[in-house]
Amino acid sequence: MNIYKLFIGLLLGFFALGTSTSVAQSGDQILDGIGETGLISRYTFKEDVKDWSRNNLHGSIQGTDFKFVKDELFGNVLSLNGSNDTYISLPAESVTGEQTISISGWIYLRSAKSGQLFFDFGKDSKAHFFAAPVGTSDKEEFQAQILSNAKNYTASSAALPVYKWVHVAVVINVPYNTLSTFVNGVLVSETKNAEVELRQLFKSNSGETNKLYIGRSLNAEYAGLNAKLHDFRVYRVALNEKQVARIYGNALSEGESTVRTNEESEGELEKFPASTPQLYNAYLKSVADIQVETEIGILPRLPRFVKGVYDKGIEGPAVRVIWPAPKDNSQVLSAGTYTLTGKVAGTNLQPKAIVVVKAAKAAATPNRILEFFKLDEVTLDADIHHHETKFIENRDKFITGLAKTNPDDFLYMFRNAFGQEQPAGAKPLGVWDSQETKLRGHATGHYLSAIAQAYASTGYDAALKANFAGKMDYMVNTLYQLSQLSGKPKVAGAEAVADPIAVPIGAGKSTYDSDLSEQGIRTDYWNWGKGFISAYPPDQFIMLEKGASYGGDKTKIWAPYYTLHKILAGLMDIYEVSGNEKALEIVTGMGDWVYARLSKVPATTLISMWNKYIAGEFGGMNEAMARLSRLTNEPRYMEVARLFDNIKVFYGDAEHSHGLAKNVDLFRGLHANQHIPQIVGALEIYRDSETPEYFHIADNFWNMTTNDYMYSIGGVAGARNPNNAECFIAQPATIYENGFSVGGQNETCGTYNMLKLTRDLFLFEQRGELMDYYERGLYNHILASVAEDSPANTYHVPLNAGSEKQFSNDDMSGFTCCNGTALESSTKLQNSIYFKSSDNKALYVNLFVPSTLKWTEKKITVTQTTAFPKEDHTELLIKGSGSFDLHVRVPHWATKGFFVKINGKDEAVKAEPGNYLTISRKWKDGDKVELRMPFHFYLEPVMDQQNIASLFYGPIVLAAQESEPLKEWRKVTFDVNDISKSITGDPEKLQFNIDGVVYKPFYESYGRYSVYLDVTLK
Repeated sequence: MNIYKLFIGLLLGFFALGTSTSVAQSGDQILDGIGETGLISRYTFKEDVKDWSRNNLHGSIQGTDFKFVKDELFGNVLSLNGSNDTYISLPAESVTGEQTISISGWIYLRSAKSGQLFFDFGKDSKAHFFAAPVGTSDKEEFQAQILSNAKNYTASSAALPVYKWVHVAVVINVPYNTLSTFVNGVLVSETKNAEVELRQLFKSNSGETNKLYIGRSLNAEYAGLNAKLHDFRVYRVALNEKQVARIYGNALSEGESTVRTNEESEGELEKFPASTPQLYNAYLKSVADIQVETEIGILPRLPRFVKGVYDKGIEGPAVRVIWPAPKDNSQVLSAGTYTLTGKVAGTNLQPKAIVVVKAAKAAATPNRILEFFKLDEVTLDADIHHHETKFIENRDKFITGLAKTNPDDFLYMFRNAFGQEQPAGAKPLGVWDSQETKLRGHATGHYLSAIAQAYASTGYDAALKANFAGKMDYMVNTLYQLSQLSGKPKVAGAEAVADPIAVPIGAGKSTYDSDLSEQGIRTDYWNWGKGFISAYPPDQFIMLEKGASYGGDKTKIWAPYYTLHKILAGLMDIYEVSGNEKALEIVTGMGDWVYARLSKVPATTLISMWNKYIAGEFGGMNEAMARLSRLTNEPRYMEVARLFDNIKVFYGDAEHSHGLAKNVDLFRGLHANQHIPQIVGALEIYRDSETPEYFHIADNFWNMTTNDYMYSIGGVAGARNPNNAECFIAQPATIYENGFSVGGQNETCGTYNMLKLTRDLFLFEQRGELMDYYERGLYNHILASVAEDSPANTYHVPLNAGSEKQFSNDDMSGFTCCNGTALESSTKLQNSIYFKSSDNKALYVNLFVPSTLKWTEKKITVTQTTAFPKEDHTELLIKGSGSFDLHVRVPHWATKGFFVKINGKDEAVKAEPGNYLTISRKWKDGDKVELRMPFHFYLEPVMDQQNIASLFYGPIVLAAQESEPLKEWRKVTFDVNDISKSITGDPEKLQFNIDGVVYKPFYESYGRYSVYLDVTLK
C-alpha cells in the first residue's frame, strides 16, 4: 500500500471522525458524513461513467480520446487526453429545480495549459458556472466563475499543480450569496454577495436545454482537459469546510469512503442566545407538577402539555414539557415511585412528574368497531359555490395522467427479468425503475393500487372507469403469465427448480449478485422457484439472508421486500375492487415462496435483516401477509407476517424486554419511512390475531411520532442529526437542535404511511386526536405536495426559511418512492371523510369536505355541502330515513365554539375540542344538520425553540410568500393577547397580510415560502 496514502488517510480520517459516533443501521446511510438525500449524483470513473447514487443519473462519454487507466492511489480512474471533442456529459435534468449546488471531485492535471475546465454547467455560454484548474486566458489561477445576466462572480486562488492528485470542491450557497472553492479539504477562496439563483443558470421546469459537461467548456474555443479524474460528485446542499475535509480525508484512507451514523448536527441553522424570549414561555411563572401511573415493565405515557401559570394576567396555552426519554425500561422493573424532571424551552423551570409503578395486570385492548366505506360509496363534489376544491383538482390531475399511461411501460422490467420480448411501444420507466436500479418494479406496485382506486372512484365517468378496468385486466394477465413461468421447465422435459429454497446461483456467476445490466442480468426463471414474481431475479432476497447491505455495486442490494410489498398490495387492491382471481393467485404464489424461504431463516438472522438500513426495509410486508391470511383464511400467511417483526424496535431484544410494546422509543435516529409501514403492519396483525402487544406497538409509536417528531405540516422526518433528511431526529422532542435537515424534511411517503396508520388506529379507538392529525397531514402535506398544473409531486418538503418545493414526475415516467405513493394518495382522497360502525348503527363524520356518501346498508345518502376551509361551516343533508348515531368531529383548534343546528334549530350539544359530539335520533328524509366552527389564528411552536413557530388559521398552515432565498427565519411580532391584531386579509380567500407580506395556505404555495417564523410576542 502507498505509504503516503496510509499516513494521510490515518491522520485525516482520525481528524474527520474524531467525534463520537453511534451506529444505528448498517448500510450506505451516510457517505462521508453527508446523508444520501443531499447527494444528486456520484461518478467514481472506475470503469464507466455511471451514477453510483440511487438516482441513476448516468453520464455519457462524448468522443474517443479517453481510457480507463490504472492509478497507484485510486485504482482505476478515467483519463481524458486533452481533446476538445472528448468529455463527459451528465443528464440535463440532474440539476433541474435545485436550490443550491456543490461539486466535488479529484483531478490529476497533466498539462498547465490555461483554458482547461474541470466542469462547466449551465444553460449556455451566457448563463453557466465552471471551474478552471489553471485559469483562463485572462489569468493563470484556479478559478470558479458564475456568469449570469451580465454579472460575473469569481472565486480564485493559486493554480492547481500538475502531475499531482488534487481534491477540488466548488459550492454555490444561494441563501448566503457565497461562491466558495476548496482545495484538498481547505477553503481557499470565497466570494460574498454572489447574488444568483440556480434558476438563472439552469432551466427549472425542464432539463432539456441544460448542459452539464465534465472536461469541456460550453464555449467551444476553450481547451480540452488533459487530466485523470476520480470520484466526481454533485450535491444539492451547500457543503461546509468540515464536510469537504471529511470527503478529502476519507478518500485517502484505506477502503471505501466512510459510511456512518453520527451524533453530530451538520448544516447551518440560526442560533439563538439563551435570553431569547420564546413566545408565551417568556411570560411563564410556573408549571404544575403531575402524577402518572404505569405498570411494571411499561414506561409511563407522560402528557406533553401541562397547565401553566402566566404573568400579567396573560392566558397562555398549555405548556410544552420535554421529558426524559429512556432507551430501556429499567426504571419501571419493580413496583414503587420515582420522579422525572422535565424541561421547558427558554426557561429554567423544571416541572416534576411523579411516576407510580404498580403491579402488571392484563389490560384490555380495543376491538375494531368501525369500518371504511368503499371508494365507490363516497364521491367528491364541488364546493357550495360550485368551485372545484383542491381535492378535485389534485384527483383529476392524477386520474387524467393515469388514464394516459401505457401499462406496458410498467411491465417492462418484469418482462426484462423473465427474458421476454417487449411489445411494440413499450418504454422502460426511469429514475428508480430503470434497467440497473435494484428497486425496479416498485412503481408498478403503486400503479396497480392507483388504477384499482381510480377504477373504484370514477363512477362519475363511464369511459374512465372502463379505461382503468382494461388496464387492471391487462396488468394482471401479464403478471399472471410471468408468475406461471417461475420454477417450471422452459420446455417440456427440461430441468427446473420449483423449490424456493433451492434457487441456484445464476449460470456463469460465482455467487448470487444484483447485476441487472443487460449483459449481467440472469433470466433463468425456471430456476427461481414456483410462484416467484418480481421485476428482478431472486438474488436480492437471497443476498439479504446472507447479510448483504444497501449500496450500488452488484454485491449490494436495495430493499427487495419493500418492492415486493408494493406489488402484492397492488394486486390485492385489484382483487378487492374487481374480484379478479388471477390477482389473488399471483399473491398466494409469491406468499408461498416467501413463506418457504423465511420460515427457514434463523431468528437471529431475521433480527439482523430487518434492522439493516434500506436493505432490510420491507415496506408493509407484514401488513400484506396478514391481509392475505384474512383473504384466503390460510394461517401460514399470518405466520410469515409475524416473521417480519422488527424485534429490536418492537420488543427491544430477542427476550422482548421493552421496545415499543412497552412504550420505549428505540426508533430515534432511524430511517422514518422504513419503519412507519412496519407499524401499520403490526396493527394489521393485531386485527386478526388480537395479540395485544401489536396494538401497543402501533399506539405507542403513533403517540411518540406525533408528539416528539412532527413538523407543523404533519411530516415526521428530516434530521440534521443523524445527517439524513429521511431519518427521525437522534433524540425525541429536539426538532430545532437535531432537525430541519439542510437536505429537506417531511418525506411525503412518510406522511402517506402515517395517515394509513392513523386511519387504521381510529377504527379501534375513536380518539379525536387521531383524525385531528389526519386533517393536518392531509391538508398541509398531501394536498400541498402536488404541483400547480400537473401531477408532479414532492419527495421531501423543506420547511427551512425561504424554501421552495421541488416537484417531479409530471409525465409519470420516472418514480421515486414518493412519486409512487402520490399515485395512491390522490386517487383515494375521499377514503376517510366518513366511517361507519361495524353494525351499521353509527356514522362518523371526520372531515369537512364537499362530498356525497351512499350508505348502502342503510339506504341513506348524506350530502355534505361546504366551502371549508375557506368558510367555517358545513351542511349535511340526509336522504332516506332510519335510526343511527351521528358522530361529528370537533377539531382541536375549534376553541371559539362549535355550533350545531338541525333543520334550522339550535341543538344543545356537548362539543369539546379534540373530541367527537354525538347526535342520536331517528333521521327523516330531508333532515339537515348545520355545523359551524369559527376559525381563529394561532401559533404552533417548535418544542425546543418556541420562538420558531408556524401560523395556523383553523386547520390550515399559512405560509409567508417569499421573493428570495433567506438565511434567517422571517421575523414577525404579534400582540401577546391577540395575534390577529397584526393580520389583515380575506378569510374566504385564505389570503392574509402581515407587515406587507402575503400569507396563504401552504397547499397553495408554489414559489418560495416560509412556513416557520421567528415570532416575538409583545
